[in-house]
Amino acid sequence: MTESSGTGSTSGSRSSSDSSTTGYAPETKELSAQETKILHRAIGGSALGNAVEWFDYAVYGYLAVYIAANFFPSEDGGASLLSTFAVLAASFIIRPIGGIVLGPLGDRIGRQKVLVLTVTMMSLATAAIGILPTFDTIGIMAPILLLVCRLVQGFSTGGEYGGAAVFMAEYAPDKRRGFFGSFLEFGTLAGTVAGATLCTLLNLGLGDDTMEAWGWRIPFLLTLPLGIVALWLRTRLEDSPVFAEAKAEGETVEEGASGGAVASLKTTLTYWQRILILMGFVLLLNIAYYTVLTFLPSYLSDTLGHSTTQSNFTLVVIMLIMMAIINPIGSLSDRIGRKPLLLAACVGYFVFSVPLFLLIINTGLVGQTIGLLGLGILLVIMCSCVSSTLPALFPTQVRYGAFAIGYNVSTSLFGGTAPLILTFLIDKTGSNLIPGWYMMLAAAIAFVPIMLMPETAGRSLRGTQCPGDNDAEIAAQGVELVGYKG
Repeated sequence: MTESSGTGSTSGSRSSSDSSTTGYAPETKELSAQETKILHRAIGGSALGNAVEWFDYAVYGYLAVYIAANFFPSEDGGASLLSTFAVLAASFIIRPIGGIVLGPLGDRIGRQKVLVLTVTMMSLATAAIGILPTFDTIGIMAPILLLVCRLVQGFSTGGEYGGAAVFMAEYAPDKRRGFFGSFLEFGTLAGTVAGATLCTLLNLGLGDDTMEAWGWRIPFLLTLPLGIVALWLRTRLEDSPVFAEAKAEGETVEEGASGGAVASLKTTLTYWQRILILMGFVLLLNIAYYTVLTFLPSYLSDTLGHSTTQSNFTLVVIMLIMMAIINPIGSLSDRIGRKPLLLAACVGYFVFSVPLFLLIINTGLVGQTIGLLGLGILLVIMCSCVSSTLPALFPTQVRYGAFAIGYNVSTSLFGGTAPLILTFLIDKTGSNLIPGWYMMLAAAIAFVPIMLMPETAGRSLRGTQCPGDNDAEIAAQGVELVGYKG
């Protein structure tokens, strides 16, 4: 089989004059040692920034009980925890604003400049939580300051994930975009594992009383050195050749152009159909993500009454398994296409979400582990394809903005609110199966947008047309494309 591909990375010139019109650019040479070094640096800079983001989310989720005690003290522990998750949800409400501002900005001035800004804001806001005074010290101002920090973090994250995914996708060779793109989510899992492991070890070593008194601050403060390393990597990078070529050929809105910001946003929104497809898929992705990686720690300990240390350790083991298999699955998507894997995960969540939660609720450690592993495997199948699939839905001139807007609107509505909604519904219905039914419903909704997605495995990201739009034309030239059924 011959896959459509391009150098897609650091060659510095188009490998085919037709790539801007057909979305297909044949790979003409292997990457040099210098190009490989630059590619690896780009992958590392993107993945580490994402790891910092998810280190924060993991820490917030795993320390939710202590945050509740320090910022929302109440005799009703459920109400305190609900307030803590409400602050988390509030940070997601502002994410679309970050996406609307930072996404199109990344299409105008470049991906690298915006990514430097986002990792700086994100790291400082998260570290600041570690030095905040508590409710007992300054009263109502404590939760207000916590909310401010989360809002700054949410705004910066609105431009972080989309930019990192686009940056990584545009640097990766087309034939291996699935493999290299999966490292972004490897960074997500690494950040989550690091946060979960640190919180578990601190809990084990310090005990509940010390953790509630001051131990909860340590993980937030450690975000600062992690952010500095990510910032150092990103300042050493240049924009991707795909974006540089588009800018040189006048295919982007120039920085400082009259009405540039408005024109860029208007151009981005002309791709509203693709944005809606992205949002429909991200609905399932993020409900699964935030349920498994953010909500389950408190669900297992507070709702089901399991040992906090045992539950956290089990989840860490599950995530380590996910890390071990995510890159091979990403590589598999380069060979068989993204859609078969995304559909398999979607159908899996529809069929198995409730049975897997029944195992978690009604069985011992072995059954609980099997249930958690099932949810994790379905999640990692989707995650392995995200940063190779979603950026490829859009052409270069709007890729950052369209991705950031669609992803963050969907995430704010369905992802960040998942822990809050699930906690509320469990409290009102008394049913511990609510998370299973919620993910099943999300899978049913996401099936349609996944079916509507074009297959973009191997397609070039260069040019002003959406990858996959001209598959019939390319196939007529005698080139066999991954997933093309013409």
